[in-house]
Amino acid sequence: MTWRDDLPSVRGKLLRDEPLAPFTWFRVGGTAELLFIPADADDLVDFLKGLDASVPVTVLGVGSNVIVRDGGVEGVVIRLAGRPFAGVTAEGDTITAGAGALDSMVARASAKAGIAGLEFYAGIPGTIGGALTMNAGCYGAETKDVLVSAWGLTRTGERVDYTLADFGYTYRHSEAPADIIWIEAVYRGTPDAPDAVAARISEITSRRETTQPIREKTGGSTFKNPPGHSSWKLVDEAGWRGKLHTETGGGAMFSDLHSNFMINPGEATAADIEGLGETVRADVLLKTGVQLDWEIKRIGRRVV
Repeated sequence: MTWRDDLPSVRGKLLRDEPLAPFTWFRVGGTAELLFIPADADDLVDFLKGLDASVPVTVLGVGSNVIVRDGGVEGVVIRLAGRPFAGVTAEGDTITAGAGALDSMVARASAKAGIAGLEFYAGIPGTIGGALTMNAGCYGAETKDVLVSAWGLTRTGERVDYTLADFGYTYRHSEAPADIIWIEAVYRGTPDAPDAVAARISEITSRRETTQPIREKTGGSTFKNPPGHSSWKLVDEAGWRGKLHTETGGGAMFSDLHSNFMINPGEATAADIEGLGETVRADVLLKTGVQLDWEIKRIGRRVV
């Protein structure tokens, strides 16, 4: 008998040995020992409180900034999907958003409400939960610039409330415990004409479509920008833009359009994609002395 034979009763979906590749933008990776899609926050609370404390728990959003390794993910993978986790409401100069809401949805809701300051979320291909975890940002703005507060659940199902100061945000980093499962966030912007906000969002969207390979199997920005440097320039200058990497037999590459975006042009594996990233990190360090750090999260087990 294993932990999977003694699971708490839930109202959501419990899926055993579920392939995770379809849930990721790279379309690669192994299975989850158990995938849980809770019906709502209360369902998640009950599940976490009843789950064996030794079982690892991993949260997966829309899979836009993650590599799921080929050996799959141990324990439970939780996916906050559907209306109960994706609601977005506006009141005055504040926006309240569920952790499962797409960042772009939040940007559009802010435009409709005439709230400026969240336009940059139109350029981030993820969810609010991920944005909270990594202080997501682009085009000169970050989550820390507009966040007021957020609440989430601990591994044992207890509610925790955080103000902006509690996150201790720095560039693409939070001091909040990594195992918190974010449920909802509150943002504050400034009043502005809805048409003006929508126009800025349209400009960001157009810029992204012309400069990033958003229609490819990709994971967004691969590396963080080192202090004083742009990662795309370092990758470009090292000669990796558009270069197909086939040493591991599958093939992955950095995009011709944006050299900090890795893409899966065909049938690459997670190992191919991660291996390319590590190869480029080593090459850039050798050629420039600059260390590139991953922005894409890698989860799960490697195939030995």
